[in-house]
Amino acid sequence: MSRPPRGNGRLVADRRYPAKKKKTPPKGRKQPTGRRRAPARKARPKRNPIAAFFIGIFGWFFRLTWRLALSATVVLALILGGSVAYVASTLPPASEMVDGRARGSVTMLDRNDEVFAWRGDQFGGAVTAEEVSPHLRNAVVATEDRRFYNHFGLDPRGIASAIRINLREGRGPLSGHGGSTISQQTAKLLCLGIRFDPDEWESESEYVADCRRTSLGRKAREAIYAMAMELKYDKNEILTIYLNRAYMGGGAYGAEAAASRYFSKPAAALNPAEAAMLAGLLTAPTTLAPTNDLERSQERASTVLRLMADQGYLTDAEAAHWQQTPATLSQEAESQSGGYFADWVMQTGPDFFTRDTTEDVIVRTTMDQRIQAAIEDAVNKVFEEKVREGSDAQVAVVVMSADGAVRGMVGGRRTNASGVFNRATQAVRQTGSAFKPFVYATALELGYSPNDTIVDEPFCMNIAGSGQWCPENYSRQHYGRVTLTTALERSLNIPAVKLSEAVGRDNVHRVASDFGIRSDLADGPALALGASEASLLEMTGAYAGILNGGSSVGPYGVRDLSLQGQDQPLMGTSGGIGERVIREDAAGQLVWMMQQVVEEGTGTRASLPGRQVAGKTGTSQSARDAWFMGFTADYVAGVWMGYDDNTPLTGVTGSGLPAEIWHETMLRVHEGMDARPLPAIAPPQPEPAPEPAPRTSQQQQQPRQNGGDNLVQQIIRDLLGGG
Repeated sequence: MSRPPRGNGRLVADRRYPAKKKKTPPKGRKQPTGRRRAPARKARPKRNPIAAFFIGIFGWFFRLTWRLALSATVVLALILGGSVAYVASTLPPASEMVDGRARGSVTMLDRNDEVFAWRGDQFGGAVTAEEVSPHLRNAVVATEDRRFYNHFGLDPRGIASAIRINLREGRGPLSGHGGSTISQQTAKLLCLGIRFDPDEWESESEYVADCRRTSLGRKAREAIYAMAMELKYDKNEILTIYLNRAYMGGGAYGAEAAASRYFSKPAAALNPAEAAMLAGLLTAPTTLAPTNDLERSQERASTVLRLMADQGYLTDAEAAHWQQTPATLSQEAESQSGGYFADWVMQTGPDFFTRDTTEDVIVRTTMDQRIQAAIEDAVNKVFEEKVREGSDAQVAVVVMSADGAVRGMVGGRRTNASGVFNRATQAVRQTGSAFKPFVYATALELGYSPNDTIVDEPFCMNIAGSGQWCPENYSRQHYGRVTLTTALERSLNIPAVKLSEAVGRDNVHRVASDFGIRSDLADGPALALGASEASLLEMTGAYAGILNGGSSVGPYGVRDLSLQGQDQPLMGTSGGIGERVIREDAAGQLVWMMQQVVEEGTGTRASLPGRQVAGKTGTSQSARDAWFMGFTADYVAGVWMGYDDNTPLTGVTGSGLPAEIWHETMLRVHEGMDARPLPAIAPPQPEPAPEPAPRTSQQQQQPRQNGGDNLVQQIIRDLLGGG
């Protein structure tokens, strides 16, 4: 093996790349020799130690703050995300959240099965955002949350804008405009998932007030709940909950109930003007409700139509057309009749099916909307034409059938009011002479005749504990011997008291009570003059008992009651004809006597052309109450007038304005009806007395005996010691 030659140097690889040429220093510059020295650094100026200290502290604090803020943001984001995720996991399916009412609804039908009133929380049934009219969906989004389909439950731009407006208008940042999205509003409607518990809340109104409370903490919880719904539901499900839960005035909850309440149509059939009106109610449902102020509601709807055009949901021409053709109420909603009647049904019906119902109830009533309109027209006419301006006198009217079925009712001068004091059912007032028919009914039941006579003359009697009492006639005159018919016809007080004492006050008390006057009746002799108190409804029912032949009557307004969607009634009529109080012939004779009151006595202003009428006037002590009670063969009606504070009426008696209101009411009630005779029984005409034989001088000297007096005078003389 040969060795490489020596002296050839180290073995190295061939150079892969050519060597770089060394730079030649410029001429005149001396090339450095040895190690190159680093250029000298410029000396830093010395920093003030005090400033350096503070700058260091500031830097350290800034870095610490930044780290803490970053950490806090991460922690808050985790907490917020966890909270949203947790709340979302607790939410039930959207279909279970559309009806959140704490109580049900009551829908009232008249005698022809037409709707005339709603009470409670109306809910027309669940509808989805896809099922309602697209105009309604667009109107709600355009009005309440124009970026609804683009945000995550909160709208930062909307919130910032609302805060800016509130501050500019001098309010707090959270007062006034809220910038809430539909999702946030839905969270509030759901009360953040907290359900009403009667054991925890004193009332539903207190629960609702707490749900509507505004605070920073509450807003934060609403925001979390809104984002949780966005996580759990899609946009249409949230809008569905909102459209079913939102209150839209008139007792209507949700779009379907509101569409039915105001327009008598389903929410799917709404046109742009009607949809804009419903969407406009969301800001102030009570004050903007078209049943309260139609013009104001239409103005708000015009604004909504403009917003819909601005956001491309309508063309300018379409918006202008519907602004010029605003929505109007349906005939059913516009009538607004029977408010007092509906209130009475709610107050007298079973609580679990009326005031406290959790179900949707249908009540078929006895209401006749034609008769109700007749009452309202009559009252308005008389008060406009006959009552002095500025008078605070009130009125009440009830019309019913002979079996006690109430057909119409007005409980005050505001004829179409509801939710107010009802003078027809709640006011208990002195009846005055309107009570006298029950005195005469007692006498007729005991065998007296309308032709029997009684002496009208000055009369006094001693009352234990009160001394002497001397009743007087309204005219302050006396008419001597009169028939019972004449005494009733002229509403004479003294004969009424004498007759009551003769037949027995206890009997009069029993007859009046059996006829339906449930209020406490006076115990003294003034019972005959109407010193007792009763409601107009009681008195009208008692007069119905006279018309129907002498049987008691229970005034009623409910025919039957059932749950919505079920045909089988749960409850039937709660009133009607009861037990007999007086004989049928006695009732017929009393009808005839009361017919004379209208034809020849104090009630002539109530007469109706071509139709028989029977009735009785009544004026209480000091003219604090004025009544006219009467009937035809078809209907019974009662009218009361007076002041709520018992101020005496000026120039008003039962034969005056009450009789005129009765006349105007019944004239309208009987329009188009054939006249029928009253069930009156006239007494047999007395045979003319034979000519007396000439009396001898001996007979002329004998004192007059009581043989010329009839049985009534004899009893009275025996009881009271004189005529």
